[in-house]
Amino acid sequence: MGTLGKAIYTVGFWIRETGQAIDRLGCRLQGRYFFQEQLSRHRTLMNVFDKAPVVDKDAFVAPSASIIGDVQVGSGSSIWYGCVLRGDANSISVGSGTNIQDNSLVHVAKSNLSGKVLPTIIGDNVTIGHSAVLHGCTVEDEAFIGTGAMLLDGSIVEKNAMVAAGALVRQNTKIPSGEVWGGNPAKFLRKLTDEERAFISQSATNYSDLAQVHAAENAKPFDKIEFEKALRKKFTRKDEEYDSTLGVVHETPPELAHPDKDPKPLQK
Repeated sequence: MGTLGKAIYTVGFWIRETGQAIDRLGCRLQGRYFFQEQLSRHRTLMNVFDKAPVVDKDAFVAPSASIIGDVQVGSGSSIWYGCVLRGDANSISVGSGTNIQDNSLVHVAKSNLSGKVLPTIIGDNVTIGHSAVLHGCTVEDEAFIGTGAMLLDGSIVEKNAMVAAGALVRQNTKIPSGEVWGGNPAKFLRKLTDEERAFISQSATNYSDLAQVHAAENAKPFDKIEFEKALRKKFTRKDEEYDSTLGVVHETPPELAHPDKDPKPLQK
């Protein structure tokens, strides 16, 4: 974005701020009869000047996640609740079928001890556990990053490698394919088993399927949510153990049936 573009952006920002200031003034003039609508400034997708996120239409981004700046998210990937992907000083790339779980942070490196400007690159079918931190690093296809792990600038996790929960991977560390690393600082622990390789692949598939369920639920309009809430209240089982002694059959209404199962009567 050139100088003119930044100037126009700034003018637009101040116009919007002025509108909000006028609204606040109007509320004060209305005295005790005013109604002020509380709006959250949270934006799931946010530009940084001319850097805009690009999210595939088949990806799931939770409402409370934040994707900021130069970030690309591939098909079938899922960015879960409370995650922050901030591509302001450099770019972030997330491949297809990858899941970044709740409260994880992905950022980039503009300056560090090595003097390198580093993007963050995450491959296909990668699983990144809850509350992980990835900073200016590369995670190749079908790798697994455990809960609470931290990957620092220049680190590389090769294909089919696993970083254990809570591990700290120091700068410029390379974790070879097929190995499990853990600890602080992270060190080689052992080779990956065949069962763990299968688990990594299945984990990505499971999260991709689960993301579709969450996407459908988040897309529901308010009136449908209220309707389903009323149905749940109506069909609530007051005492399942007592009903079972009477042979009572409760039918699950089609609107509340799980998407992966046929709506069938439930014997209680």
